[in-house]
Amino acid sequence: MQVLKDVRQIKSCGRAYAAILGDGSVVCWGSRRAGSCKTVEARLKGVQQIQATSDSFAAILSDGSVVTWGEENYGGDSSHVEAQLKNVQQLQATDFAFAALLEDGSVVTWGTSGCGGDSSSVQQHLHGVHQIQASHRAFAAIRNDGCVVTWGDAGWGGNSHAVQGQLNSRPL
Repeated sequence: MQVLKDVRQIKSCGRAYAAILGDGSVVCWGSRRAGSCKTVEARLKGVQQIQATSDSFAAILSDGSVVTWGEENYGGDSSHVEAQLKNVQQLQATDFAFAALLEDGSVVTWGTSGCGGDSSSVQQHLHGVHQIQASHRAFAAIRNDGCVVTWGDAGWGGNSHAVQGQLNSRPL
C-alpha cells in the first residue's frame, strides 16, 4: 500500500489520477499517456483546481493560466487556445473536451469539437457567464441574465432548442 500525504484534491480520468498536494504541486499516476505529467511537471506549481476528461487533465494555476496533459484529442493539448486561457476561474469537462470560464464571463473551449470542444456556433452568446456544467458530451452555461447556452453533442444535451423559451428570461 502506498500513501500520499497532504493531498488537497484528487481527480481521475478514465485510466489515471492526478492529485494536488498542499504545496500546490501535482502527482500523477496511471496510464502512461494520461497519467504522466512529466512533460508539464515543471509548470505544475501553484495548482488550484484540476479537471479531467476521459483521457486527459487540465489544471488552473494560481496566476489563472491553465496547463493541460494527456490525450490530445481529449483536451490534453490546449496550445491553440493557450493565449486565451488567462484569468481562468472554473474548468468543466465532458468526456472529450474542456470549457474554461474566464474572469470576464467569457468561455474558452478545446478538445473534440462535436463533444463541446468547439463553441464557435454559440460563442457570440457566451458572455456574462457565471457557471458552466457538463454532461458526457455537451456543455451548458448560465449567464448573469439567467439565459442558458448549450453546445456539444445534441444527444447529450448540447441542443436545448426545444426548451429554449423556458431557459431564457430574454430571447438570445
